Formats: sequence, structure tokens, C-alpha cells
Amino acid sequence: MAAISSPVNPPARAQPRSVYIASPEGDTGKSTIALGVLHMLCASAARVGVFRPIARSTEEPDYILEVLLEHTTADIDYEQSLGVTYEHVHADPAGALREIVARYHEVAEQCDAVVVIGSDYTDVASPSELGFNARIAVNLGAPVLLAVRGARRTPEEVAQLAKLCIGELAAHHAHLLAVVANRCDPDELDAVTAALSSTGVPAWSLPEIPLLVAPTMAELLGALGGTLFSGDPELLHREALGTMVGGMTAEHILERLTEGVVVIAPADRSDVLLAMVNAHEAEGFPSLSGIIMNGGLTPHPAITDLLAGLDPRLPILTTELDTFEAASIAAQTRGRMAIGSQRKVDTALSVMERQVDAPTLLERLKLPIPSVVTPQMFEYQLIARARAERKHIVLPEGDDDRILRAAGRLLQRQVARLTLLGDEVYVRRRAAELGVELGDTQVVDPRTSEHIGPFAAEYARLRAHKGMTVERAREVMADISYFGTMMVHLGIADGMVSGAAHTTAHTIRPSFEIIKTVPGVSTVSSVFLMCLSDRVLVYGDCAVVPDPTAEQLADIAISSAQTSAQFDIEPRIAMLSYSTGDSGAGADVDKVRSATELVRKRRPDLLVEGPIQYDAAIEQSVADKKMPGSQVAGKATVFVFPDLNTGNSTYKAVQRSAGAVAVGPVLQGLGKPVNDLSRGALVEDIVNTVAITAIQAQGADK
Repeated sequence: MAAISSPVNPPARAQPRSVYIASPEGDTGKSTIALGVLHMLCASAARVGVFRPIARSTEEPDYILEVLLEHTTADIDYEQSLGVTYEHVHADPAGALREIVARYHEVAEQCDAVVVIGSDYTDVASPSELGFNARIAVNLGAPVLLAVRGARRTPEEVAQLAKLCIGELAAHHAHLLAVVANRCDPDELDAVTAALSSTGVPAWSLPEIPLLVAPTMAELLGALGGTLFSGDPELLHREALGTMVGGMTAEHILERLTEGVVVIAPADRSDVLLAMVNAHEAEGFPSLSGIIMNGGLTPHPAITDLLAGLDPRLPILTTELDTFEAASIAAQTRGRMAIGSQRKVDTALSVMERQVDAPTLLERLKLPIPSVVTPQMFEYQLIARARAERKHIVLPEGDDDRILRAAGRLLQRQVARLTLLGDEVYVRRRAAELGVELGDTQVVDPRTSEHIGPFAAEYARLRAHKGMTVERAREVMADISYFGTMMVHLGIADGMVSGAAHTTAHTIRPSFEIIKTVPGVSTVSSVFLMCLSDRVLVYGDCAVVPDPTAEQLADIAISSAQTSAQFDIEPRIAMLSYSTGDSGAGADVDKVRSATELVRKRRPDLLVEGPIQYDAAIEQSVADKKMPGSQVAGKATVFVFPDLNTGNSTYKAVQRSAGAVAVGPVLQGLGKPVNDLSRGALVEDIVNTVAITAIQAQGADK
């Protein structure tokens, strides 16, 4: 690419804080770095966008840009985030640069921070390509985060390459922010970082992680032009961590199997086919990613019938290619961090969180302190707070795929230590099939656990006034909810999250019987953390108490204030009703008025107002008319609804009509943290709820 002799002057306006991620070559794993930086910025700025100055291809979508857009917080679409094509740059470099600058500023005007992803050397790389990226960075006013590849290089070679690149950047007057060496030998990370210290800027090293470049079974299916012969389509999302040609006898193949491998063999090798299917299911053998039947053959009808009877979940693909072609393509297919590659995304975020010092990077960008809290900022901060002091959370529904996927994400990002309940053989086998690495995470079957005796004795003691015997208690303790709750009660775990496959009553009832409420509060209630576009509000109670008395409303208000404070939301409590102040009368209003007075009497330190209408509580202009001078009206952060019907309907209306993210329900009032999931909970909901439970446990310790 030709160099540009002079910069294009951008419009005179306040610039967002942006960072330009550039590399001198391909295959640096720039998407991993970009994703990690994007998440760091989303925790520190309200509107974060991405911009791609030069499109990877004019023929197909840019998968890196698509993935990053899924994680942005600015309202910028795919077309807006693109600059120009490679063809435009080659034909008219100066004109392309002007177009890039103009399109960037269209994005920047709508953002507080922008992550700019440099070119990828998708065509024949030219020595001047890094220089062109430097020119773009200068014209965008963005400092450069330099990404270099450490694979197959010594620490000294990595440092030498970085210095050459830094010289190139300096020649074009680009400002260097930091250096990240990616895909390094895991055993040499410290040596690489030490070698890079001579660059004079912060430097970090990331390890080579095979998973990040491993193709999924779906990607192999496309690369081979194959079809799915049998198996669970859901498992096509699992990464293939290696390929193996099944050319030897079945017993020798079994000796060489490794976790996540794909076995390639013709369909007429019935012995290999059946051995692999059974090995995948058998305890003590690695979990395979799939089988590829090459040569365009299908199994003998008798073998097909046998497979149908076995009903294997393992994906079995067919392809017309011969053994050599199939093996070559499978070995050369590189996986992408595309939309839906959640395991790769979590792995990338995890390695960036562990290896890169976010405060140092953000300090060098000098981001202004945000005056708003977006849903993405709040969720990022939840994860960060939970990771800072890892707690032990028990998940009773270990046989649920959503729980297993959430567990994988929580473990990957080191959010919490976990115990899963369920049949250990099934749970671990299913986790492996889903590509979830449980590692040494404990899996406990309540029916056979060594804890069943002591748990039964403790439960019988707690429920002796109800005539509970140890024999009956053993039966009760075999239930996953009771077993998990007893783990929390006895301090074996710090908290519990359940309800993905069970009712709210099934989750909460054991807590009433075993954990009980905190001193001074007799009501177990709930709140939703309502993440609006610019702030987080607390709504209670929307899930537990149907028609609270004045005393219960006061309990809910006090517990909600404590919950809000745990999550850094300054509690200003609005006791909601259909009238404000003294304007209304009636039993419903009087109940709220009495509850407000009880809160003031029990907790004079809390700011509380009631009865008050919702509009007067949240909108300052209405508050100035209906309740002037109030410290709560117009500024409320905690909204206490008069009954469950009102609370549940309101939170769902706000969630759907205002696009708010509702996190919860978060249970409160219990002596130790236990939280309930919706039976329609998504993996993301489970992850957030575990993080919340961990933070509650941190607060309980204090």
C-alpha cells in the first residue's frame, strides 16, 4: 500500500477516546485483543463503538466486525462501522484515507469511545501496510495498541519485531499506547513480557490457545461439503481440537484417542464406527467432537439400524472426499471467533482479563469518568466484582444444558468456584459433549454423597418441632434443593442458584426451613435490578410476596435498600401508590403510608418517601409540582410496589417497552444468599445471577 505524504485534517470537535489496534502481519489473534479491549471500555464508558477502516472482503461479511458489534454499547450498525475496501485503498490511497476519516467521524459523533481494528493482510501483505495503518491512526487521533505474533518466535525475536514496528509507527508520527504479544509459548510468557519491557511502553503477553483457532464441527461440515448423517445438531457448535485418521484397527485407535478429537474413517469400517460411538459414551474414554465418514459411503443397512437403536448424540458427518483430501482440509481449517462462538468469546475475554492490566491501559487512554451506568457497564462490573473475591456457589440443576454452559463461562472467566449437583458420570459426559471444561469442579450426587448423614441429622434438629426424624430427613436431603441449601447453611458453599428447571417454591421453601431470615427482618422478598439506558433502578417486590402487609412492605423497603447499597446504588426509596403525599385516602394508600412511617422509625438513616406515584418518584419535573423539596421525589432509585400484581406487571412493562435489562429476581432477607432463576432463564441470566449471589456472599462476610 502506498504511503500518504500528509495527514487529512479531521473536523475541529471534541474527540472520543479511541484506540487503534494494529499489527504488522496476519494471524496475530487481533480479534482476541480487540474483544478484550472493547469489554474494558464498556465498563468505563457509556457508548462504545467499533470501526473497521478497511473491509476484509467485499464478497462476504467481516466476521470480526460482526462479533465485536455484538458487544458494543453504541447504536451503530454494520454498514456504519465500515470504512473502505482494499480495492479503494490500492486504487486511490489518498482518497481512501479521506473517506475513512469522514466515515470514522460519523461513528465517533455517536460514541464516547471507539475501538478501531486495523487491516488483516488478507491480500499480499506489503511492508507499507503497517505504515498505512499508522497514517490512519494519526488522522483519527487514536493511539495505537500494537499486536505482534509470538508463535514460533523466541522472546528476543518478538521484542525485535516490536521495535521494528515501533520505528515504523514513529516514522508516521503515530502515538504508541502499548504492545501485546499474542499466541506466545505458554511457558515463555514472563520471558516475552520481560523482553518487551525495553520498548518503553506497557507490554503484555498472551498464550497460544488452540481452542481459539480450532474449527467447530459446523465449520468442518462446511469446509468438507458434507452432510450430518446422525447426532445432535446442537453439538455441531463444539470445537474440534484435533483430527485423526482411523486407518488402523479399532483397538489401536482407542489407545490414541484424545479429548475433542475428530476421527476420519470410511463408512464401511463398521468396527471403527461402532467403537468410536461407544467410546464417546463410555466412562473413562475421551469425549470426541465427531466422526467424519469419507469416500461418499454410508454404513451398511444393518449398521445404520444399530446406530439408530443406539441413538448417539455424537455428530457423524459424511463427505464425498477421499481420506487424504478430508484429512488435509480438516487439518487446515481454521476456526473463527464468529457470532455464536461463545466458548471462544469467553476464552478470549478470560485470557485478556488475566494477562492485561486493564487499569493501566485505561489510564493511558485517560477515559473520563462516566456520569451514567449502562446495562453493559453494570453487567461487566458485576463480573469484575465477583471475580475480585471468588465465592463458592452450588448449582443444584447440574443436568440442565443451560446450567452446564453457564458453569463453563463462569469457570472460564473465574467468576466463582462451583459445585454442581447430579449424577457425576452423566454431568461430566454431557459437559464434555457441550465443550464445557469442568476441570476439577466438584460434581456431587446427593443420593450417594457422604454428606447425606450429617445433613439429615442437622435437618432433623432444625425441624424437630415439626416431628422430623433422621430417617425422614435422609429422604428429604436426597432432594437437590434441600441438599444445596444445607451446603449453604453449613458453610460448605457460600450461596446457591437454582430454579432453571424447578419452581420458585421448590427453590425457596428449603431456605425458609433451613437458612431462615436475617435478624430484624421477618420477610423474604425479591428485587429486580432494572438496567435502563443510563442508570440502574431497584424494583421490589416483583416475585415473592403477593399482598404484603404494612409491616412486610417496610421489610421489603429496608431489604431493598440494603440490596441496592450492595450494588453501589445509592438507596432513595419510593413507597409507591396511586396517590402522592396526602392527596388520597383509602385502605391501600393507608397501608403504604403506614409502611413508610415504619421504615422511618426502624431506619431513620434511610431516605424514603411515600405514598408517592411512579411519575413523581422518577421524573423531576413532576416531583417539583407534586412534592417539591423532597430528597427522594424525582430522584428515587428504589421502587417498592404495594403488591406483587403491580410490581410484576410494571417490571415486565418497563422491560419490554423501554428495552430495559431486568436482572433477577434477587432474593433478599435470607440469612445467606440463595437466588431463584426463571424456568425460561438464558445462559446469560444464569451467569449474572451467580455473579450477584457471589457479591451478596461477599457482603454477608463483611
